[in-house]
Amino acid sequence: MTLSPLQIGIILLALATAIIHIVLALPTNLIMFYLNGLGYIGLAAALYLPQLAAYRRTIRWTLIGFTAVTIIGWVVFGERSLIAYMDKLIEVVLIGLLVVEMRRQ
Repeated sequence: MTLSPLQIGIILLALATAIIHIVLALPTNLIMFYLNGLGYIGLAAALYLPQLAAYRRTIRWTLIGFTAVTIIGWVVFGERSLIAYMDKLIEVVLIGLLVVEMRRQ
């Protein structure tokens, strides 16, 4: 399977936000941040696994919802810092790329 530039962008953005959440979890051992990071990694991997191709639409919607819930959680509870704003930008662009990919199929 060859990945398109759009798919590579989706994977890189999902990994970027995953890494941010996991790194932020390290100093205080925030379990929710670890789980959030692992969720991004798992969903991004599942999205392009050939064995799960039949579920790609559902996985994409799940990743969009997961990302949206993460953003909403930050709006309600999150710290307002530069890294947080950068991460939210990454997540908004991730949703945008997922929507573009969905419309192309």
